[in-house]
Amino acid sequence: MSDDLAGGYDLVIFDLDGVVFLIDKPIPGASEAVERLRGRHIPVAYATNNASRRAADVAALLTGMGIPALPAEVLTSAGAAAAVLAERFPAGSPVLVVGADALRADVTDAGLTPVDTLGDEPVAVVQGYGPEVGWRILAEASLAVRAGALWVATNTDRTLPSPRGPLPGNGSLVAVLRTALDREPDLVVGKPEPALFTTAAAQSHAERPLVVGDRLDTDIRGAVTAGLDSLLVLTGVSGPADLLTADASHRPTFVAADLSGLFRPADEAAVPLAVAEAGGWTVTRDRDSVSLSGDDDGDPVVALRLLCAATWGGVPLSNVRAASTAAGELLKSWGL
Repeated sequence: MSDDLAGGYDLVIFDLDGVVFLIDKPIPGASEAVERLRGRHIPVAYATNNASRRAADVAALLTGMGIPALPAEVLTSAGAAAAVLAERFPAGSPVLVVGADALRADVTDAGLTPVDTLGDEPVAVVQGYGPEVGWRILAEASLAVRAGALWVATNTDRTLPSPRGPLPGNGSLVAVLRTALDREPDLVVGKPEPALFTTAAAQSHAERPLVVGDRLDTDIRGAVTAGLDSLLVLTGVSGPADLLTADASHRPTFVAADLSGLFRPADEAAVPLAVAEAGGWTVTRDRDSVSLSGDDDGDPVVALRLLCAATWGGVPLSNVRAASTAAGELLKSWGL
C-alpha cells in the first residue's frame, strides 16, 4: 500500500469536464495520472453530468486523448436518466427528449420511444444539455409537463467549463422551464445526487472510493451526500474563493492544484489545515479577521488550506487580509 493519497482508496471516480479534459482537450497531467493509477491496479471510473455524449463515445474520446477507457467505466447522467425512466414506464412508452442525440439514443436503448411534441402524448420529459436546444422544444416540454408528464432532468449544472470560461449548462436550460412552469423537476438524476457515485462503487465492488471533481456544487456535494471522501482540483469551475466560502455540504476532504495531488501524501492535501504556519505562509487570526503573509516561494494551495481553517471557522471572507506583497498578489489572483 502506497503512502500517497491515491493509495488509500480502492477506486478513483473522476468527473470529466474540468478534471480530465476541457471540452475536447486533455488537461495537462491527466493522462499521466490515470496511467499511474492503472499501473498500480487502482480501478478508475468516470462519472459525468454531461448528457451530450454516450458512454461509448466518452470512452472513445478519452482513448483518443491518450487516456484508454472502456464504456463500462463511464457513467453518464443521460444513461442513468434513461434507466430510471425504463424502470418507471412500460417498454415503448413515448418520452419527450430535450437535449442532444446522445440522450435520444440512450432513451431508445432503454426500450422507450423518443418523441418531440405534446401531440405524441409523452409520459415523461427528460431534459439534458444540448448545444442546439432551442425555444421550440422547450415550449413542447413545458406543455407536456403541464399536461402531466413526469419531468426528469439529467443534471442541474448551471455552467460547463470551456477554455474561454464557464458557459451555460443544463441547469441554465432547466431554469427556463422552471421559470415557465413555476416548479422544480420531479427528479434530478446526476450529481449532486449520489447515484452515479454509488453505482460506480457497486460496479467495481469498491469499499473505499475517492471522488475527484472540480465543482463544489455537484461533484463535492454529491460525494458528501454519498458519504465518500473527495478531492477538489482547481483546474475547472470552482476556485479558491468558492472553497473559502463553502458550507459543510460542499467541503472536500482534500484539495490540490491538479491531479498530481493524487500522488502526494494525503496530509499534504487535507483541508482545512489547522495550523498557523506551513509551506512558506503564515496565518494570523485576530478574533473575526485573519491576515496572510508569505513570500513568492510559498505554495498557493497551502495558503488556501490555511485560510479555509479560518473562514470555515467563522471568519468572513471580507475580513481576510494580506500582510505581505506576495500574499496580496495571491489574494488578488483569487479575486479577493
